[in-house]
Amino acid sequence: MAEREASGLQVLLHTLQSSCDRESVLTILRVLADLLSVGTDRRIHYLISKGGSEALLRTLVDTARTDPPDYEVLLPLFRLLAKVGLRDKTIGQKALELEALDVTLILARKSLSHSQRLLHCLWALRVFAARVTTGAMLGINGAMELLLKVIPPYTHRHSRTIRAATEVLAMLLRSKSNSRRAVNQGYVTSLLRLHQDWHSHDAAAACVPIRRGLLLCLRNVTTIRSGREAFLAAGGMELLFSHAQSHLEDSSVEPVVSAMLQILRQCCPRSALPLATASCAYAAPVPGSVTPAPPPALTDEEFEDDSDEELDKDSDPEDMKEDDDLETDVDKLTAKPGLDRPEEELLQYEAMCPELSCGFEELESQSGGDLNSGCANHQHIPAAASPKPLRVGQDQGSQERAGEDTIQASLLRMVKTAGARSRPATTLHPAGRANGLGTASPGNESPGIQAPLEEDARGLGAVSCPRLSAFLCTAARCGDTAAELEELLKSRPTHVAFHDPHLFMAKAKRTRSVVDFEMLAFPDLWGHRPPPSAQSMLERKCGIQRIKILEDIRRLIQPSDVLNKVVFSLDEPGLLQDTDSNSLRFFSKFESGNLRKAIQVRECEYDLLINADLSSSQHQQWFYFQVSGMRAATQYRFSIVNCEKPNSQFNYGMQPTLYSMKEALLGRPSWVRAGSEVCYYRNHYVRHVAGAGGARGRCYYTLTFSITFPHGEDVCYVAYHYPYTYTALMTHLDLLERSVDRRQVYFRREVLCHTLGGNPCPLVTITAMPASNSPDHLEQFRHRPYQVITARVHPGESNASWVMKGALEFLVSGAPAARLLREAFIFKIIPMLNPDGVVSGNHRCSLSGEDLNRQWLSPTAQRQPTVYHAKGLLLYLSSIGRRPVILPKILAKLAPAFTMSSCSFLVEKSRASTARVVVWREMGVSRSYTMESSYCGCNQGPYQGLQFGTSELEEMGAMFCLGLLILEFKSTSCHHQLLARAAAVLNTEDGALDFHLQRCSTGSSTAELEDEPPCAEEVEYSVGSGADPDASFAELDRQIQACAFDADEGAQAEQEDAEWRRKGIP
Repeated sequence: MAEREASGLQVLLHTLQSSCDRESVLTILRVLADLLSVGTDRRIHYLISKGGSEALLRTLVDTARTDPPDYEVLLPLFRLLAKVGLRDKTIGQKALELEALDVTLILARKSLSHSQRLLHCLWALRVFAARVTTGAMLGINGAMELLLKVIPPYTHRHSRTIRAATEVLAMLLRSKSNSRRAVNQGYVTSLLRLHQDWHSHDAAAACVPIRRGLLLCLRNVTTIRSGREAFLAAGGMELLFSHAQSHLEDSSVEPVVSAMLQILRQCCPRSALPLATASCAYAAPVPGSVTPAPPPALTDEEFEDDSDEELDKDSDPEDMKEDDDLETDVDKLTAKPGLDRPEEELLQYEAMCPELSCGFEELESQSGGDLNSGCANHQHIPAAASPKPLRVGQDQGSQERAGEDTIQASLLRMVKTAGARSRPATTLHPAGRANGLGTASPGNESPGIQAPLEEDARGLGAVSCPRLSAFLCTAARCGDTAAELEELLKSRPTHVAFHDPHLFMAKAKRTRSVVDFEMLAFPDLWGHRPPPSAQSMLERKCGIQRIKILEDIRRLIQPSDVLNKVVFSLDEPGLLQDTDSNSLRFFSKFESGNLRKAIQVRECEYDLLINADLSSSQHQQWFYFQVSGMRAATQYRFSIVNCEKPNSQFNYGMQPTLYSMKEALLGRPSWVRAGSEVCYYRNHYVRHVAGAGGARGRCYYTLTFSITFPHGEDVCYVAYHYPYTYTALMTHLDLLERSVDRRQVYFRREVLCHTLGGNPCPLVTITAMPASNSPDHLEQFRHRPYQVITARVHPGESNASWVMKGALEFLVSGAPAARLLREAFIFKIIPMLNPDGVVSGNHRCSLSGEDLNRQWLSPTAQRQPTVYHAKGLLLYLSSIGRRPVILPKILAKLAPAFTMSSCSFLVEKSRASTARVVVWREMGVSRSYTMESSYCGCNQGPYQGLQFGTSELEEMGAMFCLGLLILEFKSTSCHHQLLARAAAVLNTEDGALDFHLQRCSTGSSTAELEDEPPCAEEVEYSVGSGADPDASFAELDRQIQACAFDADEGAQAEQEDAEWRRKGIP
């Protein structure tokens, strides 16, 4: 059957090319039009695959060469060519080779006084010009001159033809050679005049497509430097700025305003960042490495790519070159690489697994299972008085989904409150020996520590809060200051779980950094308590991004009120911030802080520049700074102008985080989401070629937001996400270790290695203590499978630390599920793989300027010690037959914030050196995954429409652990006694666990959700992201279809043509 259909179509196409009978040709054209007017595009692609494009082009050439040309054949033929050409990406090249390009251009010239014929010629030229190289050829043959004759000043007539002409001209001007020709012949000024004329007369917005077409011509011609210069010289910036501002709220001309903004952004003079160098402001001497030279100054060539090479912008990158990033070589995927170190070197990691050989001779069985040991006294995990209420989205869908959410919420309550039911919170007790092995965990502080504040070299930054200004200064220099601070700490109105300011200060003295920190950040010292409920995602006001872009452009056009006053700079250490002026005061020289420069643009507007990662000139994304000196009830705008990522969740409801010192002193010590009018878009600052992957002309991105601070004369901290510092981790581990019940919990903390900066990288082991020192109990203890969990390889991903914090606290808690987990597994946890990067305020790299998650293939102890020894530990476990298990798929069914549709299980060549690929390939760990967390929020389940807070992130850590437990219950190796205990303990929660186990076994019928929430407006991430003429091919298709079925088309066209000829209009 398929062969008969193919042969039938081929017969039609062959007859179309060879027939001299006019009626036969018309009949075939009608048949083809009917076939292609229904169904999907598959029919058109099938026609193209059988040589349909070539057949139509040959018929066009043959028909056009008759004298006179038969337009009754040519018009339906042009419609078919346009329809097919929209789907044939090589139609332009085919038309060039078969001489149809010249033929169509000649017919267009002959049809200047016949609008209907000219319209059809223009449709064909438009699809031919979709290929830039073909458009360049049309420009050489005089197509632009022809089109400018077709585009008159404002008129009511021939709107379809004029619109088509503007769109074809815009397509031609995508060619750089055509754009240069247009500039040389003064077309930029002509186009501006035409736009101004149509704009001033079109009060009813009836000619928006024509006005947009003219703007697209200007947009394309200003992609080259000479085009921008001509545009600026003709006053284009001022003209379009005025037009855009006056029509910003007019939805009827939205396409016109969008095109205006694209031109304005494109024509803003590009410049280098207002920094002395793009490299990091701090120097980080790394042993054995050469300090990289700062990148040279930007050259003219780097500001744009203005070469003569014609890039085929319409070609699909997949067609231009095969995507070779996916690893498809089965041999490489299955081959197990050899060890990257001598095998005997793995024996050093035996000392990190003493649980496999310890005899626990000091353990003595007691009735009820209690054990007396030489372990430390314990404290139970503090529990909240009541679980946080869950906010469910308004649209709950069917009752079935509502039921699932109810059961899921029940399971969440079980995780959150199980510890509270099992044991109350108590105070800390003095610690004895760290574990039953008789070896104290290194780095512990005595539990009753009160760090002598006089010895602390760091203080708290000067603030304007009346209560603190008397004694807070940039350094704790005297005993009086220490006494005042001690008095203040004693008066803290709120208890923060797992936080001790004195212990934190003692730990901070031990944290090493290449940055000369001058203070401790107040949120780290005072502590953070999660708000009582999650905050909703910010509702984006439609058009706000355009308003902000126009405000930026106004600086260039109307600079009279622009201050450009540097108020903070790491590059100018002698710069003094005037405390008496109206300027805000900034600071960032504290742990994890990142702000390099602050420039006051206007009275309440500031441009901020963040620091590159150490030993690098890239990765500007993470920010964390202090700001003070604000006025109450005043809105301040902050614009971080050197962000690198081309996309951001800040455009989808995410807000920065804010910590107010005055709020903390009033008993609300919380990081909260703050900021309005949040936008993220491309700006005019040019990136260095070396920092942009070798590409020229790439620009930075601006994150802009406005904040009205809760109090005047406050000291606030603003951050990309909830900060979690290295010192906070070390403090948390100390407090966590003291809180565990040593008779039940085996908790061992040691140093995996020291970083390049000299900071210890902690390794934590958690499992259940053996019931006794009997051989059976010890055997069961030593044969528990290992779970290895690592986090924070990228310093800017502070959300990972909050998830890890939740996992750690859950694992040592008294929750029934936590006890079962400890009895089922031995957990080896490295909570922070990149301490140096975290301390320094990096976004992605370590002290050496390397992305540590790309170093797992062949790390070295000298340059990547944490990755080297983490891999060594995993290799050791694998060598002794204790291959770890990592992460279960079951999270997709269990955790409300986990989405399976966002997961990727591909192995890309570019990620061959990442942890998940190396651990899977070299150690045979089948379940080796990277779990990523959103900075923003969730679009499904109970948290739909909410931004993640620290509570939700910590809960994800607990859910991760629970997922491991369920996976173990489903495995065939699960101990029957453990499974019976689990059923007895966990099934008491309203059948929640049974429900989830059933869902995990049978799968969910719920359709996967989209990964990114909708935005209130089309997000213009970059200058050229707006709709192109080629993006409106669907509209052209509609016009062609309407023309084919318009019964009055011919009569109307003849009437218009006659009027044209009578008035002598060309």
